[in-house]
Amino acid sequence: MTHARIGIVWNPSKVEQDVLKDAVSGVFGDEQDIRWWETTPEDPGRGMAKEALDDGRDIVIAVGGDGTVRAVAESLAGSATALGIVPQGTGNLLARNLEVPLNNVTAALERVRDGEPRRIDLGWVSYDGAEHAFAVMVGFGIDAQMLVETDDDLKSKAGWLAYVEAMGRALAGTEMTDITVSVDGENPVAVRGHTMLIGNCGMVQGGIRLLPDAVLDDGKLDVLMVSADGPLQWLDTFRSFVWDNGIRRFFAGDDEAVSTESAQHIAVEAISVELETPLVFEIDGEEMGEVTSFDVRVDAGALLVR
Repeated sequence: MTHARIGIVWNPSKVEQDVLKDAVSGVFGDEQDIRWWETTPEDPGRGMAKEALDDGRDIVIAVGGDGTVRAVAESLAGSATALGIVPQGTGNLLARNLEVPLNNVTAALERVRDGEPRRIDLGWVSYDGAEHAFAVMVGFGIDAQMLVETDDDLKSKAGWLAYVEAMGRALAGTEMTDITVSVDGENPVAVRGHTMLIGNCGMVQGGIRLLPDAVLDDGKLDVLMVSADGPLQWLDTFRSFVWDNGIRRFFAGDDEAVSTESAQHIAVEAISVELETPLVFEIDGEEMGEVTSFDVRVDAGALLVR
């Protein structure tokens, strides 16, 4: 890396300042121009990243969990300033999909220093009169959060069985509802289901790919609609996650995700959704309260990452 103006937006609840400063000094030395911004409970990073952008930073490094990364990405969208990530959360979903080193501050900083910049897509979701960026996925129902938060002890001992157990727990909270969907401006269609995920990238913890066709820079968002109702359809749906779109797809090199009667995959540039029943909505694993309608669009190549 040549001389760069670097901004660091860090969440003090996720990492100790001395540890971070020592790692930054060790990786970047004294030749770089570095400024620091600390997030607050009221602002997870949007305002700080905007200040860094206005200050002419070439790179802004988000140090924290998915909420910090999403906030910084939202402010950097459409700019020539690159996002670096030092993952310090539980999910670290964008970091996983970009193959950023986890649980190693120095290795993540070295990735920022040495990595080739690339442009990736961002998603934007509008509801209740406001628009929010997302880097990974949004949706409702049996969601990414359930898989992100799967019991770590069980996961280490049982692997894939941890996800079976997590899905079983999530079943109790799912109810079918009527959903009206319009894809890419086409006429609305009525469907029934209980889970919809719309994603820019598809991997969650454990290497499981909820959205196996999702690619970070293809100018598309991938939609998973789940309407499994009853144990047999649930078994069918879970098999499609783990086997058809996981293990078998990896070894067979299949190109497209397998849809089943109860789990449909489509790729879109924009989608509008209306729900008959208000449901809890999530953005990159963060619960945002209940919604009855929302619009999602892709912003192709909006974010430069290192």
